[in-house]
Amino acid sequence: MNTSTEDLTEFRAEVRQWCREHVPADWRRAQTLAGDAEFVAFQQSWFQELRSGGYAVPHWPAEWGGGMSAARQVVLYQELAAHDAPRLVLGFVSIHHAASTLLAAGTAEQRARHLPAILDGEIWVQGFSEPEAGSDLAGLRTTARREGDGFVVDGQKLWASGAAHADWCLLLARTDPAAPKRRGISYFLMDMRSPGLDVRPVRNAAGESHFCEIFLNGVVIPAENLVGPVNQGWQVAQATLSAERGMTMLELAERLGNAGFRWLVEACRGPAPGGGRLVDDPRVQDRLAELETEIAGLRALCLGLVERHEAGTAGPADASVVKLYYSELLQRTMDFAVEVTGLPAHTELRKPASSGWESGAWVLDFIGSWEWTIPGGTSEIQRTIIGERGLGLPREPVVPA
Repeated sequence: MNTSTEDLTEFRAEVRQWCREHVPADWRRAQTLAGDAEFVAFQQSWFQELRSGGYAVPHWPAEWGGGMSAARQVVLYQELAAHDAPRLVLGFVSIHHAASTLLAAGTAEQRARHLPAILDGEIWVQGFSEPEAGSDLAGLRTTARREGDGFVVDGQKLWASGAAHADWCLLLARTDPAAPKRRGISYFLMDMRSPGLDVRPVRNAAGESHFCEIFLNGVVIPAENLVGPVNQGWQVAQATLSAERGMTMLELAERLGNAGFRWLVEACRGPAPGGGRLVDDPRVQDRLAELETEIAGLRALCLGLVERHEAGTAGPADASVVKLYYSELLQRTMDFAVEVTGLPAHTELRKPASSGWESGAWVLDFIGSWEWTIPGGTSEIQRTIIGERGLGLPREPVVPA
């Protein structure tokens, strides 16, 4: 795919018109201080609105309701960001992580059961991280033992975003404690209504509670919900993690580079402490120029990833490069926004639900930006992947426990 060869003028005009007619004009006001029920109802409503326009799952295969070329996906995300459309926060894991896992490793029955349900609003959570086994995913301790027609699961998951609202969970559990760490893990689809399952929200520094703990006490998962062979869940998990580090970045990069940077420039047009405007300060101008250049680099990285992904030539570390660059650029951008907007930014502690990490509530966005250097593998993990798989460097020495 070459994004420069397809005539996208008509498609861009179509998306722009759709956005003008369908993006809720007052969603930011309505979602500020929204309760859980309002947030969930709005997210479900917005997802169905996108679905009605054919824009909810553009990255899925055509037979499942997608089939949009990567070039058109770029245009779609550019226009959604330009029109300040809400983010599909609640459906993010469902349409990306769950779908990519089912398509890559699920059975025909699993795909037929869950992909249409996701289109109807089924919500998923990712149950990978655990206490003392976050970035060291292979060190997870949650166990699943075979009993009859199912597996009995015991353990605890942590940092499970949106678990309080989820219908299903992508779960990793150890099924062979005697095997080397990566070879004794299996991958399951777990019904969040299962007996023995307890979800407890975790309040973060920004005052939000989308992170959750999941406690598993004798939870029974039917054997038909196993994804891939027993003890080969590590390989299946790579499809999930590739989605998190890869194509999802396309939307996030456009939101940072479009609406996020636009609001930052607008904030810099505000008054400076000593008179005049912030943007008249050459140091502010230089920093804005640096960030705009870095954002252009991020977009170029994303386009390259999209093209190689569609051509089947993506390298083993390409997604990690994009994820690492986006997450650290997001931090740098929000750090500058907090610095340049000063004390007033510290008094704006309300952020609309359904917004991204560049909502314009700069202090909360700054706090939230630190999340992105952790999930899906920390920046340190990404650098290790880039070094070992991308550059062919020797493997990192194993430190004895």
